[in-house]
Amino acid sequence: MTTTLSGHSATLTGWGRTDPSTALLCQPTALEQIQSVVAAASPASLIARGLGRAYGNPAQCAGGTVLELTGLDHIQLDAASGCATCGAGASLDAVLRVIVPAGFFLPVTPGTRNVTIGGAIAADVHGKNHHGEGSFANHVLWLKLVDGSGQLRLLSPSDPATAEAFWATAGGMGLTGVIVEACFRLIPISSSLISVDTTRFRELDALMAAMVEADARYRYSVAWVDSLNPAGRGVLTCGDHASREQVSEADPLHYDPKALAGAPALLPGGLLNAWTVRAFNEAWYRKAPKQRNGELQAISPYFHPLDGVSNWNRIYGPAGFLQYQFAVPDSAAHLVRTTLEALRRIGAPSFLTVLKRFGPGNPGPLSFPMPGWTLAADVSAAVPGLFELLDQLDEQVADAGGRLYLAKDSRQSATMLERSYPRLDVWRQQRTLLDPRGVFSSDLARRVKL
Repeated sequence: MTTTLSGHSATLTGWGRTDPSTALLCQPTALEQIQSVVAAASPASLIARGLGRAYGNPAQCAGGTVLELTGLDHIQLDAASGCATCGAGASLDAVLRVIVPAGFFLPVTPGTRNVTIGGAIAADVHGKNHHGEGSFANHVLWLKLVDGSGQLRLLSPSDPATAEAFWATAGGMGLTGVIVEACFRLIPISSSLISVDTTRFRELDALMAAMVEADARYRYSVAWVDSLNPAGRGVLTCGDHASREQVSEADPLHYDPKALAGAPALLPGGLLNAWTVRAFNEAWYRKAPKQRNGELQAISPYFHPLDGVSNWNRIYGPAGFLQYQFAVPDSAAHLVRTTLEALRRIGAPSFLTVLKRFGPGNPGPLSFPMPGWTLAADVSAAVPGLFELLDQLDEQVADAGGRLYLAKDSRQSATMLERSYPRLDVWRQQRTLLDPRGVFSSDLARRVKL
């Protein structure tokens, strides 16, 4: 098999469509190709990329080389052990199409299924069940990593010799090496439907109190918050996998997600404004029942609602958008309301504002979740005064012991990162051991001085 790998110049962005940069884009299909490129790479010249769903620029490397790993897409299900072994480029979408009909579900899924396994580990993604089951890396048995010397390493959290390197890679945003394969545990299910309880709340305090109570009652929980409503009204949806007895379908494990439509390629920059978002939020709030228990929903609308519209990021127009997502401890729960009020004050409407609960974090020095709250708000990058406001909010988050999610970040400073990730030095030590030549870098890494 040839180890040569050609590429072409490409201008890349993250899902937010901001901060484009140009690099040599290569698409390896074999381990040997990756090893050869890494071994020959110059310092700070290389990063891996999956499906480009990180919102900012962690999968860009201006002037360097980007390895798009979607060709490493093999999927192997071991039903006897309840585990899957997948190439780093396999998407969660493709994995779900294999495992759900066989009676299994992902241990953790973020809000989109268009994420690769390598990306899910590199960003240590979380979902609606973090309060009970942690983030994706908690369920990984082992991974294979091409380090900065081009050597293939097997890393496992259960092996004392490799555990620290594993946890530096989990959440490490691709900066410790190229993940090429991983094995992870699955959740056994008896149907492809979710039994969902929905409750509508008129104000934020009652919603948040109900979410705390839901921690012990539900496997999955998430709240949508009306960002333009002064009271902070919202809709809480909680659920678990429906049992076979709850499902009347002849094939209880039937699974066939479909994209409904695509957003137009060209949209006016002002399409999302206070008026249109207010209309959307009113409709979204009103369509939710005041109280409904045991509604059976398919996997896609419950876990991945926006995947029903391909390229939905275009609705923000040519300026693109950013997602501001922070995690803070329970003692700083007030920052949820503070942030919503601040965004409303400068006229930064968000139709996608999501509030979740976090449980205990894991040993990953750069893993994002911590016990408490996480709020995520999508906002047009063209809003005047937005970046100055977010700098001020960063200070409050850091003062409270919180932090921002690197997979969603497109503008935090190096100072903010230093303040909010207290084990950053531990990560840097492992990164140096795995990549002594400093081969791996990214636009994100340069901005925050990782």
